[in-house]
Amino acid sequence: MTQHSDSSRLVVEVSRRGRLIVGDPYFTPGVQVVLDAKGIGDVESGDLAVVRTGRGRAKLEERIGPADRIENVLEALLIERGARQAFEPHGIPPMDDPNRVDLRDLLTYTIDPDTARDFDDALSFRREADGIRAWVHIADVSWFVSAGTPLDRGAARRALSTYVPGTVAPMLPHELADELCSLRPHEDRLCVTVELPPKGEPLFYRSTIRSDARLTYGEAERREAPPEIVEALALNDEMAQRLRAARFARGALQVETPEVVFRFDGKGGVADAWLESEPQGHVLVEELMILANEHVGAFLSSRNREALYRVHEKPDPMSVEHLLAKLANLKVPTPPAPKRLSPQQAATLAGEISKRVADYVAHSGRGRWAFPSLVLRALKQARYDPQNLGHSGLASTAYCHFTSPIRRYPDLVVHRALLHELGLSDERVPKDLQSLAEHTSEREREAGKIEYLADDICLAWLLDRRLFERGWEEPWEGEIAGVIGSGLFIRFGDVFEGFLPARRLPGEYFEINTLGTALEGRQTRRTYRLGDPIEVRVQSIARNEGKVELALA
Repeated sequence: MTQHSDSSRLVVEVSRRGRLIVGDPYFTPGVQVVLDAKGIGDVESGDLAVVRTGRGRAKLEERIGPADRIENVLEALLIERGARQAFEPHGIPPMDDPNRVDLRDLLTYTIDPDTARDFDDALSFRREADGIRAWVHIADVSWFVSAGTPLDRGAARRALSTYVPGTVAPMLPHELADELCSLRPHEDRLCVTVELPPKGEPLFYRSTIRSDARLTYGEAERREAPPEIVEALALNDEMAQRLRAARFARGALQVETPEVVFRFDGKGGVADAWLESEPQGHVLVEELMILANEHVGAFLSSRNREALYRVHEKPDPMSVEHLLAKLANLKVPTPPAPKRLSPQQAATLAGEISKRVADYVAHSGRGRWAFPSLVLRALKQARYDPQNLGHSGLASTAYCHFTSPIRRYPDLVVHRALLHELGLSDERVPKDLQSLAEHTSEREREAGKIEYLADDICLAWLLDRRLFERGWEEPWEGEIAGVIGSGLFIRFGDVFEGFLPARRLPGEYFEINTLGTALEGRQTRRTYRLGDPIEVRVQSIARNEGKVELALA
């Protein structure tokens, strides 16, 4: 089932060489190909195009557009990496279902980023005598995508939606992802609801809702909404803050990784980029989604039901001990540790370390990029598994992905498992869940690589623009964010990252120290450590590869 990009399909930048039409591989250096002139159509020099290579000349499959427009470059990336796919034939079932709980009169709203196109989840709150009652409504994608249909098999193969700045390669077709399954305001929508009473066990059922408002994170944070929505947001905030405090108290990781957000100029260029730390509006949603995921995971696990659980296994004790040694070497305060760590002690200690590191970075301003990354790299990678193995990062005994079925296939599998267990659906989970778990985990990693590369490419375009405005010789203040034997990764200008080769460090030969925290000179022992400030200038930019090479200022 594993999906890979087709190696015979290639994105090239087209040019003419005499009478020949040729294409240079765009994203990775490679051998120039000669294109078959037949069917070349309106492709011009400077265009990006998809070609199929093999015997003889490469055949044109698709013209994407001029390579000097960032939207064409990002589309080309999605196509070459296999994320952009045609959708399978599918029908639309009737929307009327008399067996649903009618919640259309319940005050409901969605909170999403400004750029969101699909709305998986909605929230409702009510104050009662013994506390707050909450409802988490999730789009009932399983109603529209039946198990075993061509669209379902295609969604399983894609496994998730891949997001790059300004566009998305969706898991499901537009009429479902952005229309019928999306919880748009003032329209009836089919959901699976988790009802959370102030005390006692949660309730799970199929429902019909009608959202009263679509809020962005900023609007939710500023309380820019009608009075009744503002009242509900106050309950939302009260509950979310309590949940977050309890989660951190039980040992969940406290590592914040800000996302880079882009603004385009409308003329094919990147106008600006900035880091968006976790907004309060996001907290309002995230804590309720985590709680719903935990309740569904615990319910299925308590009945020994296989599904696709989201698991994050406890860290290897040696990795945590090594992390402590690295942080001590970098003079970062760490909590005391027993001489011998069990996996559970290692998990608890990792949570404490993450808090100490976050506090230290916030107070000292040092190691903003380097130190949280050290913590994350010491941990195991979260993945999907048919068995509940717990989620160490969230300090949760049972966890699944349930709240985003429009954009993640594991959530759709969990919906089917839950609805079948409740007697609300005859559809069962796939038989070979182990291979599906491995496939979805691998696809998640592949999509992550595409998304990181897309960000790097957009940043390279923006940096090229900034250098045109301020000049290449102007120095940048930066921080050493990563160290490898061949050089240093430098974060600069807040959003940019580049590589400073060790061969560009003057005076002597530098090599990495035993803990991997610094490059040290052989003679003078001069060091370049993680978290240290450093002044650099840009040496070169490979825009199409998203790579930046630096030199010392």
